[in-house]
Amino acid sequence: MHPQLIIEQQGRLLSVTLNRTEDNGVSDSMASALSQLLATAHQTSDAVLLRSAGPDFCTGRIRDAGPTPAATEAYTRRDEYDGIFGSYQAMRGAKVPIIGVIKGRCMGFGTAIASLCDVSFASDTATFNIPEIGHNVMPTMVMSAVYDRMNRNAILWMAYSTDFVDAQRALAYGLVSQVIPEARLDAEVDRFVDVLLSRPRPAILGLKEYLRVAPRMDEQAAIDYARSLHSMVNTAAAMKKNAH
Repeated sequence: MHPQLIIEQQGRLLSVTLNRTEDNGVSDSMASALSQLLATAHQTSDAVLLRSAGPDFCTGRIRDAGPTPAATEAYTRRDEYDGIFGSYQAMRGAKVPIIGVIKGRCMGFGTAIASLCDVSFASDTATFNIPEIGHNVMPTMVMSAVYDRMNRNAILWMAYSTDFVDAQRALAYGLVSQVIPEARLDAEVDRFVDVLLSRPRPAILGLKEYLRVAPRMDEQAAIDYARSLHSMVNTAAAMKKNAH
């Protein structure tokens, strides 16, 4: 696994810590390694906890250092972005829920992956922005992650202005689930993780599966899918163990 990812298996929880502490960025290779991890997380875990070791959750995407400069031809350069786009797809497609813990600055790629977490907790001092256009870079990479997480006006305001928003506005925009005073953040995350992991595994996976698939269906298909999944999950043996 990548040296700048700290991976810990804590019972049925897979803890992943972004550990590029020199700048709190995420490199393309880190994003690719995260994708590989998420693809198999369900084999050992019921949930993934994603956080950062540094003072900031993520200050953006960092191109891996190396002797090869960025490609000048569009078709070649497009492949260089696969690690980032692949990580978005992996977060959407993960079979178990991803819980995000956001402290400090959450910028660009950080804003994207925060939005893709299934449940996320932000410190009340966390801030969020989409800075790319300020560097003459089109922010469509981030927008491909947030387009169905935030309302259109909020996305375009953040993308055009590059201004930071505070955690309460990020909550209003749909970027995070909860805003918690920083002194209580870890305790609240621990409490939620305990609650989540007490739920039957079929329900944990079924909720994620439905919200991954149903929004792309028409109304009748979404209803029929809900009926089928409801029957499958609620007849699972694990659902009956703690039933009252």
